[in-house]
Amino acid sequence: MRTFARVLPLFCTTGWLLCQPAHLQVQLSRLRADLVFLTSDVLAGRVSLSPQADIAARYIAADFQKSGLAPANRDSYLQSFPLIAYRSDPKTRMLILSRKGADKTFQPGTDFTGAFSTKVDLHGSVVFAGYGITAPEYGYDDYAGLDAAGRIVLIFDHEPQEDDPRSIWNGTGHTLHAGRWTKVTNARRHGAIGLLIASEPVRRHPGLLEPARGTGGRGTGGRGTGSSSLRASAPPQSLDDPGQIPAFSVSAAVLAELLATSGHTAAELQESIDAKLQPRSQALPDTAVEMRLANEEQRPGVSLNAVGLLEGSDPALKSETVLLTAHYDHLGVQGGRLYAGANDNASGTVAVMELARLFAHASPRPKRSLLFVVFGSEEQLMLGSFYYTAHPLRPLAGTRAVLNLDMIGRDEAHIPQSEGALDIPADTSNELNLVGAYYSADLQSLIERENRKIGLKLDTKFDRDHILNALFRCDHLPFLEAGIPAIWLFGGFHPGYHEPSDTVEKLNFTKMEKVIRLAYGTALEIANAPSGPRFGVPAR
Repeated sequence: MRTFARVLPLFCTTGWLLCQPAHLQVQLSRLRADLVFLTSDVLAGRVSLSPQADIAARYIAADFQKSGLAPANRDSYLQSFPLIAYRSDPKTRMLILSRKGADKTFQPGTDFTGAFSTKVDLHGSVVFAGYGITAPEYGYDDYAGLDAAGRIVLIFDHEPQEDDPRSIWNGTGHTLHAGRWTKVTNARRHGAIGLLIASEPVRRHPGLLEPARGTGGRGTGGRGTGSSSLRASAPPQSLDDPGQIPAFSVSAAVLAELLATSGHTAAELQESIDAKLQPRSQALPDTAVEMRLANEEQRPGVSLNAVGLLEGSDPALKSETVLLTAHYDHLGVQGGRLYAGANDNASGTVAVMELARLFAHASPRPKRSLLFVVFGSEEQLMLGSFYYTAHPLRPLAGTRAVLNLDMIGRDEAHIPQSEGALDIPADTSNELNLVGAYYSADLQSLIERENRKIGLKLDTKFDRDHILNALFRCDHLPFLEAGIPAIWLFGGFHPGYHEPSDTVEKLNFTKMEKVIRLAYGTALEIANAPSGPRFGVPAR
């Protein structure tokens, strides 16, 4: 008995959850039961805007209520958001250059590609805006002195100096400014009516009109709507936002044609920007284009976020919030085969459900409030989380941090897209990636400190890589765009990603249990700390 008394304190330092009664420990039987249901034939792959996705959201919401959370959306555990589902009519896609009284019509598919939720019929003069970036933290603005209002803007994809490890732009990693969403939003903010995006002439990554080497995405899009398999399962979807502007991806040949009156080649302009970090933006003389597009299918729909609230115990701090998030949707049934999405992302979904159960039964309650959100329509480029940040259920100004759990249950291994781009150890059974840590050294430090009790091997390699575009591929992104510390806890890509073979029996439950404990301890630390982690880029 004396020996046990001496050992118990040492044992408890390895993790608070391990020293609690059974109902306050991670229960693998509950995780497995939820996983079996979410990945079953009944839920048919939980594809966005399907009845089965609706069932999944309501199942999660009901579990939040059963666990003892409060409704987060007035009296509801659901947040609905309007979408538009659409399929472009290929015959209507047109991009026409007008110059010196003559027109040149480019070929869809070969010269350009694009899709938009509503009909496009635009005509405007063209201005070149470099990389299309406004980045005051780096003292750089492609729109400085450029009148883009009412015009169509031509830009490069990605960002300057991305192959230079010494670059102020996060070395060989990406910043938020490289993302397509950021570029479109910035063009819209400067009054543009349309956007033409071309791959940089000098690059290591596949071009926008080239097929990606791996499944699940191309360019700086996301991991969902870049895949042809998803388009076969469900039409592309968009938030119902009338202020959006269309963006076409254009080839190197189109880029050269559009820049012909600038006096410089595309490569010369890129190399000048990269060398000096000074914009080369300009109006393009005698250059105007028409952008046309219509849809053969267009219909409204409603998707759902499942949300539950655990109000904080401190009278002052309970107005502040820590978010624990995941997404429940996946790719549906295609060609008679079920895309169950056990790892992507039933694993993160059941983890957030388990975290809600644990926190709801713990005592004392954390000082800050905890909001548990499982988003819908992530595979359609994070529509649920983008909607949430535009319509937050708790003030964003008081949101201290976001821990996003997605694909936490498999061992990382190479997919074709990562070959030659990343170093992946032979044994990753105990490894976890932190994506987005670049934007909050404080949050990264908190996670690393908590992990000393858990013993996972943590890696930030995706913050130093611009080939797989991980920064732009999950629900942490909208929160980073809003200036909130947010990190994606990510087990890594693996063979079978976005394929029918992503099934429950392939999950590493030991890793999942560790990730849940890590998320619990980190969220608890943030919720009880005197102040929250800071957001910002590191000094270079």
